[in-house]
Amino acid sequence: MRKQLIVLLGLSFFALQFTYSQGSPDYDGGLKVKLNEEGTKYFRVISWVQFWARYQDEVPDDVSNTSMSIRRARILAYTQINKDFLILTHFGLNSLNANNQSPLGRGEESQLFFHDVWGQYNLGANHAIGAGLHYWNGISRLNNQSTLNLMTLDNNRQSWATIGLSDQFARHIGIYAKGSFGKLQYRVSINESGTNNLQEGTDPTPDGAAVYAGRRLLGSKDAGKNFAGYFDYNFLDQESNFLPYKVGSYIGGKKVFNVGAGFFFHPKGSVIANSTGELEGEDVAIFAVDAFYDAPLGENGSAITAYATYQNNDYGENFTLGQTYETGDMIYGHVGYVIPNDNKKTKFQPYASFNTRSIDAIDDNATTFGVGANAYFSGHHSKITLEYLNTKYGDNDAQSFVTLQAMIYL
Repeated sequence: MRKQLIVLLGLSFFALQFTYSQGSPDYDGGLKVKLNEEGTKYFRVISWVQFWARYQDEVPDDVSNTSMSIRRARILAYTQINKDFLILTHFGLNSLNANNQSPLGRGEESQLFFHDVWGQYNLGANHAIGAGLHYWNGISRLNNQSTLNLMTLDNNRQSWATIGLSDQFARHIGIYAKGSFGKLQYRVSINESGTNNLQEGTDPTPDGAAVYAGRRLLGSKDAGKNFAGYFDYNFLDQESNFLPYKVGSYIGGKKVFNVGAGFFFHPKGSVIANSTGELEGEDVAIFAVDAFYDAPLGENGSAITAYATYQNNDYGENFTLGQTYETGDMIYGHVGYVIPNDNKKTKFQPYASFNTRSIDAIDDNATTFGVGANAYFSGHHSKITLEYLNTKYGDNDAQSFVTLQAMIYL
């Protein structure tokens, strides 16, 4: 393991030099092109890439303990021709590695795909409706998390609670409404549920566990739609809801305290088979409450970020899939601290995270514990993250990972 850690530290030093040379504290909104003198007509382009080098302790004998990948490479663009209309497109790739590369970039599954494509019409200053492939999700803050400004290395996986089950990579095709009533922000949506999903080759067995296959097996009339919403009250500084992506850490740039609650409901989203093999639909219902606090501490540049959530997952009777989705309960939290530093360009933020889940199917628990640190050279626009993560699922042996990330976004 010592050899692999030396490799990771070497990569860290190289990535640090690269990110520092590219970062700028004078980001000033990135690439925004005004189409008229007033700036009411414009388009903006955002691009980012996250590179990972990872060490995993338990692997098969013929598999290397270390690996490298492009965790995310994305381009997002949005435009307004006037204050009433907005169009957003977002495309890219995820987790490109040596095992899923294609010789000519034309694999069986598309490496590049649209994450978001929606149009929006504003109803005055505080409310809007829109439609398309969208990310105005329900459940919790983390199910609406931006990947540009995560505090931890990555999002808590179980908080993205519908990826590949009812949606396309956390996005549904549907209609949404969003806005605010004073300090209360809201987002609600009615969506199509996908026919093909991670269980498209699985059918329920008599008296067996539920399978997420309602639309495929029961039809779109009974199981075709789902409903979602999230509501949060901003006690201190008001967060922006211009775009749906929730900030992971402001690194002391705001003083925020929010309490939220959200839901996802898919009638007959899952299917069970009774003792005679007859299919019956089971409602999928997910509910969460959460709290987020982010604030500077004094005048010395230090700051705290803290988040906690309780989530109840009902995917159907004894549902479990890939040690990721389970019918049961989850408690998750993380906390980070920006160390005081007179250098305004560079910030260091150690953090810790913890996740515990109850799993009905195995009558046992799963736990995940992580510790790490961010080194910011131009806020989230240029940073290095190093994290240790330990996971244990029921009676299975624990797995440990050490991951280094270098990130740039412009």
